[in-house]
Amino acid sequence: MSDEVWTLWDKPPASLDIDSEKSPQLTVHLAAIPNGCGVIVCPGGGYRTLASDHEGRQVAQWLNLAGIHAFVLRYRLGPRYHSSISKLDGQRAVRLVRFHAAALGLDPTRLGMLGFSAGGHLALATALASDELGSSSVADEIDRQDFRPNFLVPVYAVTNGAKRGRKADEYLPMDTQVSSNSPPTFIVHNHQDSVVPASQSTLLYDALLAANVPAELHIFNFGDHGLGLNRGTDAKNPTLTTWGDLLLKWLARHEFLLDKVKHSKRTAVKGEILLDGKPVGMGWLSWIPDDANLPITRVRLTAAHKGKIQVNKAEGPVSGPHRLVLHVVSAVYPPDASGCHTMEHALVFEKRLTVVAGQRLHWHLQTAQGIAL
Repeated sequence: MSDEVWTLWDKPPASLDIDSEKSPQLTVHLAAIPNGCGVIVCPGGGYRTLASDHEGRQVAQWLNLAGIHAFVLRYRLGPRYHSSISKLDGQRAVRLVRFHAAALGLDPTRLGMLGFSAGGHLALATALASDELGSSSVADEIDRQDFRPNFLVPVYAVTNGAKRGRKADEYLPMDTQVSSNSPPTFIVHNHQDSVVPASQSTLLYDALLAANVPAELHIFNFGDHGLGLNRGTDAKNPTLTTWGDLLLKWLARHEFLLDKVKHSKRTAVKGEILLDGKPVGMGWLSWIPDDANLPITRVRLTAAHKGKIQVNKAEGPVSGPHRLVLHVVSAVYPPDASGCHTMEHALVFEKRLTVVAGQRLHWHLQTAQGIAL
C-alpha cells in the first residue's frame, strides 16, 4: 500500500475547484517493520507551495526506516484558500488515518503530525484550533473519528503571524490556543533562520510550559530556513539527521514507539545501590533497553536517599533486556562552599539486566570497577 494516494473527500467542503489535481490528499508510506506509530507529514511553502521532496517524501522515507508509518499531506493553498481551509484538510487527514488504523496495524492513540514552516502552523492549527465541522456536520464515518493528533512536531514553524509581523490574517495565533489538554510537542528551529525567527518557537514553548504540557525545544545555531531533515552536519555520518535522532529518542521516552500489545507495561522498581558500602554522593541511574523503541528510565541518586532507590510504575522500565548504567558525578551531597572537587573524574558503571515485574535491584559496587570519564 506504500505510495498509495488517498483523497480526503469525494467532494471537499468549501471547494472552489473541480480539478482533482488540486484536491487535498494523503500519500501513504508504510514502514517495512512497523512499530504501530504513525505520522502525518505537512510540507511547508508559505501556504502557497509545497516542498514535497525534502519536507515530504524524504521525511516519510526516513520515518519508515524508524518503523513509523508516514502519510504526506497535500493540503489546499492560498491565496485561493485561506489557512482555515487548510486546517480542515489537516483535521480530515487525521480522521482518515485513524479510520484506516486497524487495517494498517496502526495504533490510533500514537498518531502524530509533523510540519515544516507553514506546515508546522497547519499541524498546530489541526490540534489546537476548533473543529469547524462540528457534530452537526458529520458527513460519513470518517468524520466521527477524533481529529486531534497525539503529538506534534512543528519544525521552524510560524506560531503567531501578528507577533511575527507578517500575514497575521493567515497565520492565526497558535500560542494562545495552548491548554493543558494540548498534545506533547517536540519543537525544532534554527537560530539563523531569516524567514521565520526562532522566537516563534520560544513563544510556543513558553505557552506549553505555562500549561504544563510535555514539550522539548531545540534551537540549532547554524542553518537558514527550509532545511528539512538537515542531514550532513555530522562528519562521521552524513546520513544522520541530528534533530530527527533527538525526535526518535523523545518519541520513545513518551511511549509513542511502544507497542503495548507486544510489550508489557512499565514496572515499578525498588532496591539499593551502594558504592564502597556507602550511598552514592550524587549520580544518575539509567535503564537503557535493547529495543530502541522502548522508553529509557532514568533516576537521580543522592546521598540523601541513603542508598535506596524507588521508581514508580508510571516511570519505570518495561520488562525485557536492558543495560543498567550508573554515572557517579560527585562523592558528596549536598555540595559544600569550599570549591574543592571530590572526584578526579566522573565514573561510569554498567551491567546487563533483564527487567521483570516485581524485581528488586541490589547493586553493590567498588570504585575500582568504575570507568573514568
